[in-house]
Amino acid sequence: MTETHLKPISPSEIEAWRGHIGRQDTRHQRLDVESLRRFAAAQGADMDVERQPPPLAHWAYFLETVGPESIGPDGHPKRGGLLPPVSLPRRMFAAATMTFTAPLLLDAEAELTLTVTDVRHRTGKTGDLVFVEVDRRIDQDGRERLTEHQTIVYRGLGEPVAPIRPIDPPPHGDARVWRPGPTDLFRFSAVTFNSHRIHYDAPYATREEGYPGLVVHGPFTAAKLYSLAYERAGKPVRRFEFRATAPLFAGQPVYLAPGSEAGEVQAIRCDGAVSMTARADFES
Repeated sequence: MTETHLKPISPSEIEAWRGHIGRQDTRHQRLDVESLRRFAAAQGADMDVERQPPPLAHWAYFLETVGPESIGPDGHPKRGGLLPPVSLPRRMFAAATMTFTAPLLLDAEAELTLTVTDVRHRTGKTGDLVFVEVDRRIDQDGRERLTEHQTIVYRGLGEPVAPIRPIDPPPHGDARVWRPGPTDLFRFSAVTFNSHRIHYDAPYATREEGYPGLVVHGPFTAAKLYSLAYERAGKPVRRFEFRATAPLFAGQPVYLAPGSEAGEVQAIRCDGAVSMTARADFES
């Protein structure tokens, strides 16, 4: 495992990255049914998507697409373009808040507008952290359908993550148990066109990035929590937000459980650590 950014980030680097604030990109796509059906299948949702769209259906579309010459050593697209070329090696989808204004229309053209709204630098226990905030808005038929505010965090490699030891008894005995395996991770990577190697390349994940195994996608976990919140309330979700706090790993049980507040749900790791907390607000 090698550190690719050993020296502290300089003020000039931060200023250059902040120069991306306000940058915008617009993409167009027909929201085809089969892409959505594959997305539903990968997360284990109902594949009758014409009747019931899967959790967080908008993530099936507007996937970042680049050729092999534009892929970095970690499998992500090379840094730069809309987002700033932050030099810290680890990039993670840390949090999001989304508001569902109107249903997406299948087999109809849609427009996605992306805007970089902030770039912030902090120093934490593991060293430098850079937070990039991005707004996403989907419009169809002249109407806003969905807005989403994403937080992407960049950081150094830090120390290797110790193997996760399950506790006995389980941390939440009456929770829904989810055990994502390597095939599940591969399928989710495929339908979201996510080539980050930590999700399917075990030697890379363990030797280069210091994880004890394949890492479960944050969006995969978020979709599971959305499903739990929706099923518990039995009402359409108007607003959904989540924040990731600890990684999950393939082959180990994850406990999907209600939280302490109304509309709150959590993904609890088998060692008792809270991996993700989400909250849903519902239509009245």
